[in-house]
Amino acid sequence: MSESNTIAPAAVSVRTELLAGLTTFLSMAYILALYPNVMSRIGLPAGGAMIAAALSAAFGTFLMGLLAKYPFALAPGVGIVPFFAYSVVIAMKISWQFAMMAVFVEGLIFILLSLTRAREFLFDIIPRPLKIAISVGIGLFIIFIALQGAKIITTGPCLTTLVQFRKDFGTSGLCATLAIIGTVITVKLYHRRVTGALLWGILITWGLGIVCQATGIYRVNPAAGMYSLYPSLSFESCGRAFSEFGSLFGQCLNVGEWSSQGSSASGLKLMFSINFLVVIFTLLFDDLFNTIGTLAGIASTAGLLDKDGRLPRARQALLADAIATSAGALLGATTTTTYVESATGFLVGGRTRLTAYTTSGLFLLSIVLAPLFTAIPAFAIAPALIIVGYCMVSQITQINFDDLPEALPCLLAICFMPFAYNIADGIFFGFISWTVINLICGRRDRVNAFLVVLSILFVLKYIFL
Repeated sequence: MSESNTIAPAAVSVRTELLAGLTTFLSMAYILALYPNVMSRIGLPAGGAMIAAALSAAFGTFLMGLLAKYPFALAPGVGIVPFFAYSVVIAMKISWQFAMMAVFVEGLIFILLSLTRAREFLFDIIPRPLKIAISVGIGLFIIFIALQGAKIITTGPCLTTLVQFRKDFGTSGLCATLAIIGTVITVKLYHRRVTGALLWGILITWGLGIVCQATGIYRVNPAAGMYSLYPSLSFESCGRAFSEFGSLFGQCLNVGEWSSQGSSASGLKLMFSINFLVVIFTLLFDDLFNTIGTLAGIASTAGLLDKDGRLPRARQALLADAIATSAGALLGATTTTTYVESATGFLVGGRTRLTAYTTSGLFLLSIVLAPLFTAIPAFAIAPALIIVGYCMVSQITQINFDDLPEALPCLLAICFMPFAYNIADGIFFGFISWTVINLICGRRDRVNAFLVVLSILFVLKYIFL
């Protein structure tokens, strides 16, 4: 793999690993605000939900470092959280406790699959060009998320549009302007190889926002998504959150809460319902290929894949993810998965389990200091994510665009991730198109029976789910 298209190796040092862990944490700390916000709409207390998210992230990330020795970070999947709340609990009219039990069972199934090398096998059979395409697609997805979070890209008559800087300068236009300034500063720091460039970019951009708030240019208006940028601490709210967390712990195993009728018998009936099978199957599919895709994308960008396109210790990494999912469900957290923001740690120079341990420790610390970390706005995180996206997208040069059966499926996989707003959908369409296009073009040597079977399953998923 060309070194110019991967994250350049860095000298491993304790200081570098600690900086990488801090940068990774800051780039994904938004989940501590997003998770309780969404889950409170289906009945979970916000404070308890925040602690559940932090604990599941801390445990999963620690396991990743312990078992796989990789600096990957885990937390409740940002794409799965709204799916769990709106498509599962609300749309199917089931209790969140029952849906959380489905997550617990999903994790157990993944543990068995990981022990039998089934998930590792799925990782290995992804054609190498598709692994590169997944990395590129995730990079575009990250950039798209960053532009949205910074309010540079907003909703418009054609789905999305550029923010109107002059008209909306008092709200989204100012956030977008600060993100652009921060990106320029971060690019300069990164180009000069300043240690911790991404972290400095986050802190400097946040600092510019604080100055704007202090001078009255940035006006706090929660209704418009303009929250205070000042860090604060409230130990009273922390105590209340711990009390709420006590009411969440282990509720996925409380059979009496599974059904709205409140009886164990009616709850057990749900275990044998079609709804349960649909929830399990959907969560399995999305989490399986989100995790595999994220690992493949980050590993490809970081140059961790071997000459055959395999990830060393993939089984351990997938096992850590699986155990974290079941443990997270017990805590009150949805499916725990590997985060694409882990790439920010690689970019800073994180290469060992110490990066994961640092990120894990900060998630534990965030239980008490959550108001401090969640005050960091999305526009301050955007510059770091844009540079991470750049590093991942740069691998597109490794795809042979003179070879249509190779290039077109890769392009479809790349495009579907940001356009469908889902990593798994990009992988599904990549598999389907790779199989169909290579078969009709006579390149049967690129397609094996497993790819055909998986492609058929993906098609059936879209027909019946």
